[in-house]
Amino acid sequence: MPFNHNDHYHDLLLRELPASCRTALEVGCGTGRFARKLALRGIEVDAIDVDSHVVTAARKQNSALDLPGQIRFERADITRLTLAPDTYDYIACLASIHHVPFETVQKLRASLTANGVLVILGCYREATLWDHTVSLLAVPVNAMWRAAVLFRENRPGSRADQGTQSPSAPVTPPSMSLAEIREESATHLPGRRIRRLLFWRYLLVFHNLKEGSGSE
Repeated sequence: MPFNHNDHYHDLLLRELPASCRTALEVGCGTGRFARKLALRGIEVDAIDVDSHVVTAARKQNSALDLPGQIRFERADITRLTLAPDTYDYIACLASIHHVPFETVQKLRASLTANGVLVILGCYREATLWDHTVSLLAVPVNAMWRAAVLFRENRPGSRADQGTQSPSAPVTPPSMSLAEIREESATHLPGRRIRRLLFWRYLLVFHNLKEGSGSE
């Protein structure tokens, strides 16, 4: 089925772009769809993923496009990659942080420019009755979205690339509950905002505020 939960929240992530964003890092770029949306805005993007197959496919798809901003796709493990400080105005992690130790966010924070923004579209382990309730509520809504997307994409001429299949990256179940993520993120990313989303995701937003510029 064509409905992708991460893609569904792209617009939500794009709302957090700094007004003067020039450089961005995407951790866990997958097919490169979100990186391309950033490049369409003239942003220079470093897009990394540990899976060589999805990176190769993303490069191939991107080579046929003429975008205002450049995308550099790289196969890399964020836990081993050296990031220069004060480099990125915007860092996005789409369903990738649960694949690495959560304290990796400290490395990402250090690489933000002053007033840069880190956004995490994350997955969490269901641990409470409310977690399971939200999950059950999401099931029928998820089914309706899948049906709607499938209908739209099956209409004649709806998509030029219909029939092409991008490789899927490996999936790892999240080990941290939302409560644990809230606690850990408060330590590593003071002042962050975090909220639960419907489709088995949460959104974390951290602004790397200049000293003396106030808090959120």
